[in-house]
This record gives sequence, C-alpha cells and structure tokens, in this order.
Amino acid sequence: MTTSSLPQLRASTDAVSAARQPSAAPQQRRWHWTWKQVWFQLHWFIGITAGTVLVIIGLSGATLAFKDELLDVMNPGVRHVPVETRAPLTPAQLSNIAAAEHGQRVASITMYAEAGATPRLFFAPKNGQRRGESIYLHPYTGATQPALAGAEFFEWTESLHRWLLLPRDPGRQVAGALALCLLGLALSGLYLRWPRRPLDWRTWLTFDPALKGRSFLWNLHAVAGTWCLVVYVALTLTGIYWSYDVVRDNIDAWAGKPPRAAQSPKRVSKEKKDAPAVDISLAWSSFQQHAPGWTLATLRLPTRAGEAVQFTWLASDAPHERARSRMSIAPADGTLTENEPYSQQGLGARLVNIIYPLHMGTYFGLPGRIIVTLASLGLPLFAITGWMLYLGRRKAKRAVQAQRAMLGAGAVDKQNTGLPTLVAYASQSGQAERLALASARALQQAGVAVDVQSLDRFDPAQLRQYERALIVASTFGEGEAPDGTRRFARLLQATTGTPLAGLAVGMLALGDRHYSAFCGFGHALAQQLQALGATPLFPLIEVDKHDPAALADWSQALARCSGSAIDAIGVQEEASYAEWRLARRVLLNPGSQGGELHEITLTGPAGATWEAGALAEIIGCNADGSEGEGSHPDSAHHAPRSYSLASLPSDGELQLLVRQERHAGSENEGHGICSGWLTRFAPLGSPIRLRLQANPAFAPALVDVPCIYIGNGSGLAGLRAHLRARQRAGLGRNWLLFGERQQAFDSVCGAELQGWLDAGHLARLDKVFSRDAETREYVQDRLRANAHELREWLAQGAIVYVCGSLHGMAAGIDAVLQEVLGQEGLDALLAAGRYRRDVY
Repeated sequence: MTTSSLPQLRASTDAVSAARQPSAAPQQRRWHWTWKQVWFQLHWFIGITAGTVLVIIGLSGATLAFKDELLDVMNPGVRHVPVETRAPLTPAQLSNIAAAEHGQRVASITMYAEAGATPRLFFAPKNGQRRGESIYLHPYTGATQPALAGAEFFEWTESLHRWLLLPRDPGRQVAGALALCLLGLALSGLYLRWPRRPLDWRTWLTFDPALKGRSFLWNLHAVAGTWCLVVYVALTLTGIYWSYDVVRDNIDAWAGKPPRAAQSPKRVSKEKKDAPAVDISLAWSSFQQHAPGWTLATLRLPTRAGEAVQFTWLASDAPHERARSRMSIAPADGTLTENEPYSQQGLGARLVNIIYPLHMGTYFGLPGRIIVTLASLGLPLFAITGWMLYLGRRKAKRAVQAQRAMLGAGAVDKQNTGLPTLVAYASQSGQAERLALASARALQQAGVAVDVQSLDRFDPAQLRQYERALIVASTFGEGEAPDGTRRFARLLQATTGTPLAGLAVGMLALGDRHYSAFCGFGHALAQQLQALGATPLFPLIEVDKHDPAALADWSQALARCSGSAIDAIGVQEEASYAEWRLARRVLLNPGSQGGELHEITLTGPAGATWEAGALAEIIGCNADGSEGEGSHPDSAHHAPRSYSLASLPSDGELQLLVRQERHAGSENEGHGICSGWLTRFAPLGSPIRLRLQANPAFAPALVDVPCIYIGNGSGLAGLRAHLRARQRAGLGRNWLLFGERQQAFDSVCGAELQGWLDAGHLARLDKVFSRDAETREYVQDRLRANAHELREWLAQGAIVYVCGSLHGMAAGIDAVLQEVLGQEGLDALLAAGRYRRDVY
C-alpha cells in the first residue's frame, strides 16, 4: 500500500511536514485554485462527459453535410432524369396525376428550373403526422420515381443529430445543453491557451509535428481547437436557436416574424380536405411572368375555395439557399395579391434566415460546407486527445503519490541542525513535482533536512526563511510559467530591492527544445531571483524532456550540496531494485463485494532482511508483460508502488496482501498497473522488480507494552507482520480491530487470527463487517463504542498502530482519538511516538 508517515511535532530546524506528510498536500491544493485552474477543471470535466456525446453530434452532422450529393450518388436517375425536347409538365398537371394515382390531396409542390430535375410533391399529413409523405415525379411523364434508397438512414441520422433519438421536445433541450457545453469548451479553451504574445499568429495557428508525447497531444488539441473555434461558436449559437422555444420565439419576435403557431397551417376539417382540387394553371403562369430568373419554387396549394396559391421562391442571384422571396397569386384569374421579394424584407427577418445556412456552412458555398464538415469531424479528435491528456494526468498523479510515499518513508540517518534546504517545484504536468520529490528524498537519505514546497502555494517573502533553495521549474508553452505558478511569478516580479541577499539558489529548468523559448520560465525565474539578491549555487541546468545527461548533472550538483554521493536522479531507483520471483498467489475473498484481495508470495535474494512495518516498492509491468508507458525499449518504467510487508524474514518468503485495482476503459485491460501485474497477469515464476524500504515511522514495538492494531482491507498486511513479530517475541498484550465487508466472504486470514486469539497472543479481537448488519458499522465505530477500554489501554502505555485507507477508516480513527483524548492528549500521543500510521 502507498504510505504516509506518522505525523510528529518538529522544531523549525527539522524537515518540514510537507516532506513528511504528503497526504496533507491535496487538501491544501484543493482550496487554492486560481481562476485559470477553475476553468481548466471545468474544461476537462465537460470535455470527458458532454464532449464524449458531442462526438455523436459531430459525426452525424458531418454525415448530413453532403446528404443531397450522397443521395444522388446512391439513386442515379431518381432526382435527375435525361433532358427531353418536350416541355415539362406543369404543377397543375403533376398535382392531378399524383392525386389520381395515390388518392391523396397534394399539399405542396417543389419545382426546379434546372432541366431534368424531378419535382417533389408533398401530400397532406394524415391524422397524427407532423408532415405528409413525399414523392418525386418524372418531369416529362408524371410517373412516380422510385423511393430514395438511404433516405431512411439520413432521416435517422438527422433525428440522432437534432434530438439524440429522444422524443422531440426533450431531445431538442438535451441537444441545446450539449451545444452550450461545446460553446463553453471552445471559449474556455481559448482562455486556457491564451499566449503571452497574442498578436503572433504563429503561436495560435501553427502545429509542430516534431513534438512527442504529451506535448504533441496538447499542441494538436490546442491548435486544432483554435482553427475550429469560430466554426464551433457559429454552430452552437445557431443550434441553440432550434433547441429552445424561448430563444427562438424571442428572436423571431425581434425579427418581426409571426409566431410559429400562426405560421403553421391550421388543421382542416375532413370536408375541406375532400374539397375539389383548385386549378393552379393560371397562378403558375402568372408566377413565371412575375419571377424571372427563379431557380426553385415551392407552391402551397389552397385548402379551400377563394384562397391564394402561396409561392416561396429562390432567385438565381440569391445570396444563400434560405433567401426566399414570397408571392401570393389568386388561382381563379392569376392576379398577384402579394409580392415580397427577399431584398425588400426586413433586416431582422433576413438575419434570421441566415441561421440555417450558417449552421450548414452553405452560406459560404462549397468551401463553407467543407469547413463545417471538417470541424464536425474534429470533435472525435478533441475527445480522443482530451481523454489521452486526462489519463496522462491521472497516471502522472499516481506517480507523484508514489514519490511522496517514498519521500515520507525515507530514513534520515544523520542529525542536521541547520536550516532545512527548500526543494520547490513549478509543475504543469507533474514531471517537475516528481523530480523535486526524488531530489528531496535523495537529500533526505544523505542526511539533509528538506522542506518540499509547491510554488503554487508559496509566497516570495517566504524565501527569506531559507539559506539554500533548489528549484525544479517547468516551462509551459512558449516560455510561460505553469498555470498554478503564475501568481508566484507575478508577486516575484513585483518585488523590489534585494530581499533575497544571502539565499543560494540552484535551478533545474525543464523544457522541450521544439519550443523557441526552451526552458524560458526557468531562465526567467533564475534571473529574477538573482536580481533580488540571490546567488546561484551552480549554473542553471537545462533538461530537454528526460535527458539523462542533464539529470546526471543535477544529481552531481545535489551531491555537492549534501556532501554525500547521490546516484543519478531518475535511475538511482532502478539501480537499487532486486529481482524476486512470484511463487504463488491466493485469492482470499472469492465472492466479495469488494475488489479481489490476493496473498502474493515472493521469493528473493538470500539474506534479504527487514523488520515488521517495512515496505516493498515494486515496479509493475503492463498486462502484456511489457515495461513502461510505451512499446519503445527506452520508455520510462512505471512509477513504483509501495506495499506493506505481511511477513517476516523468518517466514522464509515475502508476502503481500494486494487489492486488485480495476478501472473503466481498456487501458491495461481495465486493471491497475502494479496490482494487475501481481494479482492476474504475471505468470508464476515471473521476475518481480522489488526494493525493500525501511519505514521507521511504523516501526515495531518489541518491548513489553500493550499495542492496539487497527486496520481494514489490505491494511491487515502491515498489522499481520507486527503481530507475528510480537508473537515470536512472546509479547501477548495485543488488541486487533479489523474491518471488512461481509464475514462470509471477507474473513481474511481468519484461521490465523482465531488461532492467535485462542492461544492468548491476542488479548482481544474485534472483527467488524460493515455489510452484515442493517446499520453499517466500521472499525472507528467499534473503537468509539469501546472508548472506556481504549482509555484503559492507553493509560497502560499502549501504542496505537493504524494501517489501511486514509480516507474513511484512518480519518475516523483520528477523530475518535481526538474525542477520547482531546487535542492536547492526541498531540502528546504523537509526540511520544505512540500513534503510528501506515495509511494510503
């Protein structure tokens, strides 16, 4: 298990608690976000949730962009027929033919001026239908054309795009919410990548294909997003118009359009539907006289005697496909009763009419359609790169947690009475933090008191508390500070005078040579510190990605600072690992509601020794047995994972209790790296890279004092080693409180525990199964219920050991001890070294 060391009271000259209590750091960071960090959290959360669904809208939108062209390819000769010398049929003739052949009233006809284009006729909707059926008729013979193959697919795709296959009204609202999410992603992305030199177009629009890894993904995500930004803003704003009635009604009212209820045709009675068809021949002739140069015309036929024929038509010089003129003509004598050319319509109405062309890209012709299609196809790209960046941050965070655990477990053999050395970092993706923690650990093991701090939460004035500082600084983008460090950089820039005289600073600057401002922030930070009076410990060291030579220079500089030899940071861990072998694994909780818990048995080098409470640091492999994050043989190994040892050297083998970690997705077949390797993927006999690590903060008590052992789940591992050591030392005043889910499936090591109880090695055994009772009970609840006995044991000098989950169990035990002892009593217990924790 990953561990955090026992909190202890220290003088100011000791290593500060930041180096000893890594578990506290996340709580501080949580409440010190900058606005940019807040927007970043919102951006990635919306991106991996709504952004995943937006992929569906994007792909369906791209499919619809060239729907008409695709239908024509799939249906040759249906919507376009060979041109003949005879005149095409008139709308009146087509209407009569369709009504006679299909037995339905024709509601509207769409005619095309292009020779050979087939007219489209819409029948009146039947009861319960929003829109009637439509057919295409041969323009010269009036024959009904075959149904369009693929039309149903495009209708389904349109329903997916507009309503996500939900009922129409709620579907529109969901699609509108997703459109707002896309707008938020676009604008927050713009804010997050705003460069220091915003007027340099290359910074915004150029992509560097030579970048690798996370830099490649971020650059691709950011630059492609900038290219698509304007398109996404247009798509979302126009999409919202159709999604929410309140938006559409208000815009229509502003534009002077009549309410949609007034625009839609009223339902007519059966008698009116069955009324004799009106002859529209004169109306069509009149239209052709008054609308020269028309390319498309839709005729809405009257439903009762005396009504005019309604024409909406598109002129050959129309700016876009929705620039429709309107005309009304009396069918009896062809008299023009209303004529409203598009150019004479109000500005508001014309602006509303461009919403659809903007959404489809047709407002800008074929180039616009292509651009919208490419932007729609870009949504999967952003989802994929966004997920990869998110998972990369998760992996980096786990690596940092492992480094913090190793730092907290590091033993300092030398007494150091000087001021601690500040080890600070400015990190964007976690690399600087990992290197800082590894550096601090190396110094700590060399006997140097260290204080590890993130510049995210640091004030420049605090630098005056130190005589020596080592800083690991990443550069973000083109020479900029990492997001969280911008506040520190601004405060430092505003500082005047030489307040840092007497401070010696060593700088490790991280960067990527593909960027023009290589290690720019590290250089700027070093220059500003020197301007304020600080002196350099050694020349600034630049690291291009994971350059081992530069890291070796840094390690040598650390060695000069500490006066002790230090292996190269980044490779010293690998050099100290030994090869052990997987002897067997046993599933301890088949059928459990929780994750599988395995007893892992390893055999290793002869003479290996350790004491109860020690840790095993293990470097796991991928599911296929490969090492590291990539398939390249030089790719970095996974960060080590720390586990509490569950056995002693006298047992002849090393045992661990490992909970199999599972996660969603296909990465590593859904398993944690190290736990998956140990509990499932590693074949028996496989080599396991392992390093034994002392854990003095959880050292055994092999003297005649009572001990209280409290744990849950895999936390029994560390407690079992302690109890075995106490048994072999003949020390029997032991109280074990252990929690799991169900007694039927989770009685981990039950026979061994019961044997200790029967033999008197355990004075008391409390096993708490939270899922067995109607009211859930946990170990902290059992301890609280036995507060009287707890006081008696503590009065006799008992030492309290806690091993297991930090959140929940360990925090609950801490709360109980504070209730029973009070804050002063708990502080005294800590100061006396009688409260020892190994929690994760």
